[in-house]
Amino acid sequence: MLQNIGDTLKNQRWLAYILLGVLALVFAAWGAYGMVDLGFGGGAYAAKVNGQKISSNEVTELWQRQQGQLAQLFGGELTAEQRELFQQRLLDGQIRNLASTQQAQRLGFRVSDAQLLRAIQAEQAFQIDGVFNAQAYRSRLASAGITETAFEADLQRTLVSEQLAAAIGATEFFTPAEAAYMLGLQDEQREVRYLLLQPEAFAAGPAIPEADIEAYYNANAAEFTPPEAVKLAYGELALADVARTVVVSDEALRERYERARDSYMEPERRRARHILIAVDASTDDAKAKAEADAIHQRLQQGEDFAALARSSSRDSSTASEGGDLGWAARDTYAPMPAFADTLFALNEGQISAPVKTQFGYHLIKLEGIRAGNVRTFDDVRAELVVQLRNELAAEAFGNRQEELQGRIERGGAQLAQLVQEFGLRTGEVERFERGAGGLPLGSDAELNREVFSDRVLNQRQVGGPVPLGEDRLTVVQVVEHFEPQVQPLAEVRGAIVAALMHRRGSEQAGAAAQSALAKLQSGTAYEQVARDLKLKPEAARFVDRDDPELPVELRTAVFQTAKPGAAQRGTIALEGGATALFEVTAVRNQPASEDPQINALRAQRELQRYALRDVDAYFSEVVRTARVTKNPQAFALQQ
Repeated sequence: MLQNIGDTLKNQRWLAYILLGVLALVFAAWGAYGMVDLGFGGGAYAAKVNGQKISSNEVTELWQRQQGQLAQLFGGELTAEQRELFQQRLLDGQIRNLASTQQAQRLGFRVSDAQLLRAIQAEQAFQIDGVFNAQAYRSRLASAGITETAFEADLQRTLVSEQLAAAIGATEFFTPAEAAYMLGLQDEQREVRYLLLQPEAFAAGPAIPEADIEAYYNANAAEFTPPEAVKLAYGELALADVARTVVVSDEALRERYERARDSYMEPERRRARHILIAVDASTDDAKAKAEADAIHQRLQQGEDFAALARSSSRDSSTASEGGDLGWAARDTYAPMPAFADTLFALNEGQISAPVKTQFGYHLIKLEGIRAGNVRTFDDVRAELVVQLRNELAAEAFGNRQEELQGRIERGGAQLAQLVQEFGLRTGEVERFERGAGGLPLGSDAELNREVFSDRVLNQRQVGGPVPLGEDRLTVVQVVEHFEPQVQPLAEVRGAIVAALMHRRGSEQAGAAAQSALAKLQSGTAYEQVARDLKLKPEAARFVDRDDPELPVELRTAVFQTAKPGAAQRGTIALEGGATALFEVTAVRNQPASEDPQINALRAQRELQRYALRDVDAYFSEVVRTARVTKNPQAFALQQ
């Protein structure tokens, strides 16, 4: 049905209004939108903002979802410092969100149910063929483990904050002179040449003293303390494995076909054109009827229907197409019964007399008929096999999960027994860390809590079953427990020596850069300075503010120097330990575009950048002046 609507009514505004009205009624009947506070009740909290709580469960679950991606980004394992940094960033983000919402509400910003409905309907994830679908909405949220009320409450808070942000951003503006100046800055290029002094080239020297190694080791104990972890054995049940064992009988297929026979009926479809004479503020009913009658008379005299539609129809979305409505079934026009009745009573090529609907008077021409038919059993057999197999597999999967749950709850079960009894696939996780999890099971929060529960960790009972998505579950048993303890110095000595040598190389590279800068300032040629550093001098070239070949710190430093009357020189430390020695010798501007639209668009983008800066500054001040209390154990409370 949705595909039919999408194909038939894509550009028919007058009928789309009806459809949106029907969807709104369905959505309104489906449920009201409650302001449900996500996790702000209960005892344990991660932070308080002006007395309102952010639950520890909320931030812990957010962290569990994020840390797997972070671990992959940083090579499979986060250091203690990285974990703490990203956890605090996450918590600060939640504090900012809540403080922003509170401020917006204090200032009187509100989001109505109608605004919320429009925002939900506009989300592409909840649409089928570009049209909001309530079932898709429910299923997408369910698959993400989010309740409808929780999602709607969170979206409502977000929309309120966005209203305030939009109001702040709207206060930013540029005068024409300011816009021209800003574009000039953006178009500026600077001629630069530079040398990169890498730490490795300057790290040579005497062996690192043992006392320095020990001092580094003692000062950075957390860096050498892996988090608590276990070695896990697990058994896994996947829906796909269950589905492969399901046999669908021909009898069951035929029974399903007969039971759902009506759904395989393809209704008669008709292609029509129409001319609409609208009843509106400028045309009353009598005038519209008289105009429609006059057009009907002209059609009876042989004038071309499509040509009259182009010149006379008030339906702006179809008039240019000669009034073409495309192919559609009868139920497409259900909101206009008189229109549907007339169209499906016409013979092919016949033109109707004026038909009254809530939009005005229609003249309808039937262009063609596609007869309805019923798809045969053989036509749909493959679809039925997939459908029934999936249903039976899902039912069997659910039953096996319940049986597995009961077997574990009775106690005494060993993993090997469960594997054999329930046909589970087996595997091991060499290191499953508290909070971070471990591949291939991932970092699911529920699994993490189960693994490190007293029953599983200390009593060594089988844990689970824990769902890992909609089509997979696992049971686990701890094989070995690794307490968090500092690694012996002997094991990490090599890494410490490498870190200290890198630090020495970075410091000496910085010192060498400063010495080379002094030579440049005293008149030594750039090429000679490069040779003294055993580096190849690069030719000077013009770069702009977004040049990707320059390190970010160097690019920033180059454009922060004064416009050179003479060469401007400097050094800048780069991320990773290198130091750049640079020389800026000239400034120029790229020719401005002669297209005023391009210039206006660029100015608008720059204005948006400044508006975002203002919004960020405003909300930062909101957080600064709020009463914020952080729980230092925020991420440990749910572990």
